[in-house]
Amino acid sequence: MNSIKENREFMKANFNLLENIETDQQKEITQPPLEKPADKAAPTIKLPKVKGDTIKNNDFYRVMKERRSKRKYNNQHMTIEELAFLLWATQGVDQIKGDNYATIRPAPSGGARHPFETYLLINNVKDIEPGIYRYLALSHELQLIKEDDNFEKHSLDITLGQKFVAKSAVLFIWSCIPYRSEWRYNISAHKTMLLDAGHLCQNLYLACEAIDWGTCAIAAYNQSLADTLLRLDGDDEFVVYMAAVGKV
Repeated sequence: MNSIKENREFMKANFNLLENIETDQQKEITQPPLEKPADKAAPTIKLPKVKGDTIKNNDFYRVMKERRSKRKYNNQHMTIEELAFLLWATQGVDQIKGDNYATIRPAPSGGARHPFETYLLINNVKDIEPGIYRYLALSHELQLIKEDDNFEKHSLDITLGQKFVAKSAVLFIWSCIPYRSEWRYNISAHKTMLLDAGHLCQNLYLACEAIDWGTCAIAAYNQSLADTLLRLDGDDEFVVYMAAVGKV
């Protein structure tokens, strides 16, 4: 019971404690980059510019009303235009503020810190080989981490055997780089970061509904396997959330 109570405390705001803490931003320590540096040796795919004609359903009321977690997918492939739209809707960059100080994106983030990176396990996207990719939000590109046709095995392993995931076209995986928010908010950053993860996943739900695809968020996953699969250190960057996307 003590552990449960401790976890409940984590859910509460503690911004008042910052009055007695000098944050790294206040110390004028150089802020972390807006995006994890890309691997210059890895292949990249330039994504198409997002346009409104990708949207099938422009009725916002209907999009909100029909939003559901959807787990039954057929085997239809996703187009690269549809994938580009979903990536933009969740983590795309619309504006860079100041001298690389902050980014403005479709999903909100506390202090415009946006502490997430988007990884994809691609199974069935037209003209993109199956494999593990990372979204480079600043340049709107996909970077290949590893070509891999073991989507079913990987997706089942890291999601603790949730069978519907293996039928999806793409598995979105969001990692967190905590220091992006800790730099400004110190001990008060962590609750805010998890709330931010919910914001971007809700954007994925609404974006999927708008293009007649389905998604289901996944919070139950194997932390160590997921981090290892994406080559993350599990400390300065680690997986925090996932969502399967498929045609319904």
